[in-house]
Amino acid sequence: MLSELRVLEAIAPDVLEVVKKRYRVMQNIFWMQPIGRRNLADSLGLTERVLRSETDYLRDQRLIDATKSGMLLTEKGTELLQHLELLMEQFTGMDQLEKQLAALFNIERCLIVSGNSDEQEKVIGEFGELVDEALQRQLPDGRNIIAVMGGTTMAEVARHVSPLETAKRHNLFVPARGGIGEAVSIQANSVSALMAANAHGEHRALYVPEQLSEEAYHTLLKEPSIRSVLAMIKEANCVVHSIGRAVHMAARRKMSEEEIVRLKQKNAVAESFGYFFDEHGAIVHKVPRIGLSLEDIQKMPTVLAVAGGKSKVKAITAYMKNAPKQTWLITDEAAANEILKGTSPLK
Repeated sequence: MLSELRVLEAIAPDVLEVVKKRYRVMQNIFWMQPIGRRNLADSLGLTERVLRSETDYLRDQRLIDATKSGMLLTEKGTELLQHLELLMEQFTGMDQLEKQLAALFNIERCLIVSGNSDEQEKVIGEFGELVDEALQRQLPDGRNIIAVMGGTTMAEVARHVSPLETAKRHNLFVPARGGIGEAVSIQANSVSALMAANAHGEHRALYVPEQLSEEAYHTLLKEPSIRSVLAMIKEANCVVHSIGRAVHMAARRKMSEEEIVRLKQKNAVAESFGYFFDEHGAIVHKVPRIGLSLEDIQKMPTVLAVAGGKSKVKAITAYMKNAPKQTWLITDEAAANEILKGTSPLK
């Protein structure tokens, strides 16, 4: 298909420019619907006059509706957009961008979603769809144990997971780490439970706070139910996790002001699995381990890391210097383009 597009581009570049422009209009309406013409024009960098001619055409084709609240895609428009996305990803070189980023981080694969998850919330939903596709493809037949991290990104990802059970494949979902005292809906227990429900799999909870003293930790390890779940977590053959910004995650973990100051002094920019990393990928701090560690994921067959947006560029780059080679990074175009600016291989 890509070769045919190149031929069409050579003979009728104006046609493809129109297609790309209308695709961008429809895509941004989908991301921000319902949205008014003025806000949409600002988002696209177009004048209202130019945008009006495009939206009038799309409305005439019954691809969008104009309501008092703003414009939104019709069912027909949403279906067409899904087909266009596959076409445009090939044409715009997204595949090449994915290969470049995977080579840069020396990982198995990178999947990139169009847009910027910092500004367009629906991009995170598309992360979830890619995670679902990756799990459908990567999970083998037999019994799988999938460890899942918490957080706002992971909570949204979990909503987009579809049934993964088959006659030959059975899945158990477990939290990758203990809770960190945040809102229940984004704790690893809740996120893994939601993912299990949507995947039609089983779930086991780990009711242990992540931040414990060494003495409290060893006391809890004597509890048979906790030891049983921790053993399952250690046996996981798949992990789905996010990558956080260091100071933001420190605040979520309710770390002391003194600890946060020390993280800043050590130039910490990233956090994952309870480890804090500086820009060079060096570990500058770690919290007591309740659940999976970096060492544990090195031998896992399937590792899915999910993070995007320009705000997480430093965090993604720092963490990926420690990521196992079998990692699949799921990110967005904004982060990918920023990471690849003037870079050279990191490993």
